[in-house]
Amino acid sequence: MTGLDEAGRAGIDKPGTIMQGERRKAYRPIPPERRRDALEAGIAAYERGDFFEAHELLEPAWMGTSNQAERALYQGLIKLAAGYVHAVRGNPVGMTRNLEGARRYLATSVQLGPSWGTQTGIDLRALVNEVDVRLASVRSAVAHLNSNRATMLDLAEAAPRIR
Repeated sequence: MTGLDEAGRAGIDKPGTIMQGERRKAYRPIPPERRRDALEAGIAAYERGDFFEAHELLEPAWMGTSNQAERALYQGLIKLAAGYVHAVRGNPVGMTRNLEGARRYLATSVQLGPSWGTQTGIDLRALVNEVDVRLASVRSAVAHLNSNRATMLDLAEAAPRIR
């Protein structure tokens, strides 16, 4: 079985994987309350600037659901955190690619299930706009960023708030 069912769940066609877009992705089902706990822990880590930890804490939630809108929400947040891991490390290319991915997944979540952001207390449209602002900043300063790591650290400190 592939594609989405009437509840927005992706077709599961191989144990331990799920189709997300055109690719197989990990699927390790966990109950909604554990996904919510992972989301809360991931956001808390992100908000205190521990972007790598946020990325790690959010992965079980992403892998734990078959709902495509929910998966896109978590994967967007994972990419957002990963973008700032790269900012801290002084890698503008990694930051840009991950923020582009974050924007794409968060916008997909809005498109597939607009209520997911509301249910989690996240204004997804506002977050997508904040990601766009950060993308514009990093794109306009790439030459400077490549020669000045301190600017990357300044961008890391300006990570958009999730809530």
